[in-house]
Order: sequence, then structure tokens, then C-alpha cells
Amino acid sequence: MAAAVVSVAAVSFLAGYLYRQPEPTGGLVTSNSKVARYRCPMHPQYVSDRPGEAPCCGMRLEPIPEGRNADQGHPPGAVHVPTDRQQLAGVRTDRVEFYALSGRLSLAGRVVPDERRLYPVITKVEGVVREVYPPTTGALVRRGEPLAAVYSRDLLIAQQGYIYALNAVDKVQADGGAAGPAEQLKLSAADSLHVLQNLEFSPRQIQEMERTRRPFQLVEVVSPTDGFIVARNVFPNQRFGLNTELFRVADLSHVWVLADVFEKDREFARPRAAATVRYQGRSFPARIADVSPQFDPESRTLKARLELDNPGHILRPDMFVDVDLHVKLPAGITAPADAVVDSGARKTVFVDLGNGYFEPRLIETGWRFGDRVQVTHGLQAGERIVVAGNFLLDSESRMKTAAAGIQAPAKDPVCGMDVDPVKAKAAGRSSQYQGTTYYFCADQCKRKFDADPAQYAGGTSGQSKQAQGPAIDPVCGMEVDRAEAKAGGRTSQHGGTTYYFCSDHCKRQFDKEPAKYLKKPSGAGEAHI
Repeated sequence: MAAAVVSVAAVSFLAGYLYRQPEPTGGLVTSNSKVARYRCPMHPQYVSDRPGEAPCCGMRLEPIPEGRNADQGHPPGAVHVPTDRQQLAGVRTDRVEFYALSGRLSLAGRVVPDERRLYPVITKVEGVVREVYPPTTGALVRRGEPLAAVYSRDLLIAQQGYIYALNAVDKVQADGGAAGPAEQLKLSAADSLHVLQNLEFSPRQIQEMERTRRPFQLVEVVSPTDGFIVARNVFPNQRFGLNTELFRVADLSHVWVLADVFEKDREFARPRAAATVRYQGRSFPARIADVSPQFDPESRTLKARLELDNPGHILRPDMFVDVDLHVKLPAGITAPADAVVDSGARKTVFVDLGNGYFEPRLIETGWRFGDRVQVTHGLQAGERIVVAGNFLLDSESRMKTAAAGIQAPAKDPVCGMDVDPVKAKAAGRSSQYQGTTYYFCADQCKRKFDADPAQYAGGTSGQSKQAQGPAIDPVCGMEVDRAEAKAGGRTSQHGGTTYYFCSDHCKRQFDKEPAKYLKKPSGAGEAHI
């Protein structure tokens, strides 16, 4: 009886002791998930069977539940960063959207005269400059304004011939002569007048000659248009020969601006693109007329020529101005340029998988405008990517990949999907053909390959002949991954042919009016600027 009482007391004491023990904290796990290993949160490749601090960085080791891989179900290279570490490292994410982008591209420009509005004053005879009038280089002159006075024997003879013809016509008409000779004399006077006009006699000079019937000993050289003198090559008593340029006058009511376009922005500078030229608070609407096909070897820029009206002659040759090129891009997937880790050969973004996990994703990019870059392959609208702090994730992903011996993804030669070679080989989904190992995402793809390997082997990027190389979107002309477009439902059948699209927007445009896009030459797309 006494032994029974002692046993009951011992059991009661043990139950009370266990009842009063505190519950395990967050660092411990229950008996259903025993801790067998610990790892460093900064360096996931370091794993220990004891708690404590990592010798490489001094961070406290985190427990890994026994029988569970913390990265199970995530793609190779995925990293886990707790929320507190994300805040310390400044990791921020943003949602990838599909939208059209527009804005302004700022360029530097220089004003030059319109070549079609340059008027050189060139001599058509030999002579001597007798007088030079006040207008100098840079002066504004009006059409018909005298610039200099010259003497030329040829000019004097031409005047005398015209005056003689006029006098003969007057005499015949006064004497009442026959109509035939009078008409002949009038034709002769008209020919003499054409000679004077071709010698650049001004209308005022010709009218004065008709009134006085006397030739000018000194003939005035006048401005051919309203504008500014940009060249003045005359001096008193200067002898000149045939085809000597005395003056050059520029009409600056309409000018050109040569803008420097960097190589990365060349696709935005297209003929007829709208722009705005700014100078000291004034704005002038402009439009690109042409783009030089050759790069400047020193500045590595293209010259885009803009045309614009110049009211009040505010813009003068060789002035520097600011040019805002209006850019409107087609709808597509874009990402912040800072979100892309560019190593030269490959471009990577980190996709937020949730619960602190981030996947390194290879992408392909197109144009870059401002702080945005076009993503042509690798991302879907609605995914979240890291836009700040991605270099921390990149370093951790590289170390983890190297420690785990993860290989770069391979292409399934049948369906074109990305495949982890290690997992595929472990699952028995690999085949040898002509000395090359091929990996498959599913047993069905492996069976198709083994049945006829020649059909699938040797294709571009290991894809089947039916899916060799990227397809061309018939709407925008962009390259499209066939497997990705098919998986996303972005294909259409027309006339027995399958067409692939880079976005749902392009597919809807094609489905509305397929004949509109099938008239284009193969591989051609719309111009989207």
C-alpha cells in the first residue's frame, strides 16, 4: 500500500513539473519536426549539426527541420532571405505590368542654316568692286537691298543693247511703221531684258534704265532675299572673275537643328518623329526630317536633323539648344533598369516567390528608355521582381549555386522547356545520342525523343525542328519563344498556319484583322515610334 502511494505521488510530481515548463520558442521545433541541422542565413551552403554562429560571417545559425529541405519545391539557385534581413539590405519589390510607355528623350542640338535657304551672290562676268556698302557679316538685310557697286564692261554692253532695243521700238511706233518690224523689235527688246535679268539686275535698276534710257556705269549688287549675311568676300577695288562668290545670304525664318543621338537611343530617332526645341525659356515645335546613317567617330553619336520655323529669327547659326524628342512605345512588359543584373553575357532579375524566397530568372531585353527596360522574354505580367537590393541576392544565389553544384538549365529538345539537368538525370529523364546528352522535362518527351532522335537532335537550342528558332510576331515584328507563347495561350491559327505572339495585345490585334498583318513581308513588323 505504501509503495502504491509513493508511485502516485511521483507521477503527480512529474506531471506538474512538465505542466509548468515553458513552451518551445521560435528557434525550437516540436517532436514532429526535430532539428538535426543548422545553417547560416547569409551563406546557405554552410550547414552544421550544432547551433551557434557561422565561422564565415558570425551570424547566428538557423535550425533546419529534420527530413525537410527548406528550398524544396523552388527552382535551382533560389535564395531565402528573412524579412528582417530584407529590411536591413533595402530589398524592395514591385509588380511587373504590361502597359504602353511614353515620354521625352532629352538631346543636345546645334542650330544650322537650312541648306535650301542659302543664297550665294555669284558673279557672272568679270569686273572690279568700286564700292562696298555698310551691311557686314551677321547683318540683317532685305530683298533688293544694295550690298556693293561694281564696274564691268560686259554689264555695260548688256545695258546698251537693251536701251537700243527700247529706243528702236519707240521710234517704229512713233512713225506708224508696219506691224511686222515692230513685233520683231519688241522680241529683240524682250531678249535683251532676259539677258539683264540673268545677270542679276534688280527690278528697280531695270525700271530706272527704262525711264532714263541711260546705262549704269556702276551696277549695284543686291541681296537676293530677306536674311542674314553669313559670308562677305568683297573689298574696294577688288578685281573679280567669273563665278566669284561675293556674298552669301541665309534665310533664317526656317532653320535646321542637328541633334546628337547616342547609340542606345538610335531606334527612337526616326523620320517624322515629333520633337520640341527649347532655348532660354522659348519652345519651338519641330520634326525629325532625316537621320545620318554614319556615326560620329569621336562622340559615337548619330546626327538627327530637325526642321522648324524660327519666328523673329531668335535662333541663330551655331547656337546650342535643348531638344526633347517625343517617344511613344508600344505596350509591353517593362522593368526598372536597376532591377536587371547585367553581367554582359546574361541578364538576370530576381522574382519574388513569397515567404522570403527569390528566384534568379534569366531574361532577354529590348529597348531601354530612361530608367525602364523592355523585357522580351522571361517575365509575365503580374509577377513581382526585386527592384532594389538585388546585388545581395545575386551574390547569395551565386554562392549557393556553386556550393550545390547546380548546372545551368538545359532545353528539352522535344518541347523546348527549361530543364534542370541534375533533377532530370536523377529521375532517369536523359538520353545519349551521337555523343551528346539530352535532358527532358517529362517521360513522354523522352519517349518521343528515343523513338526518333534524329527528328529532335541538332535543332537550334536543342528544340525540335517544328520549333527551331524563335517565331516572329506578325503584329509587332518581335521575336517570340514558341513554347512560351503556346504555354501562355498566345497563338492563333489562320490559313493552316500557326502564328505566335509576344503579348495578348498583339494576339487580339491579329485576331481582329489577320489579313492586315499577313500582307507584310516575312519578319516585318509595325514601326512603333
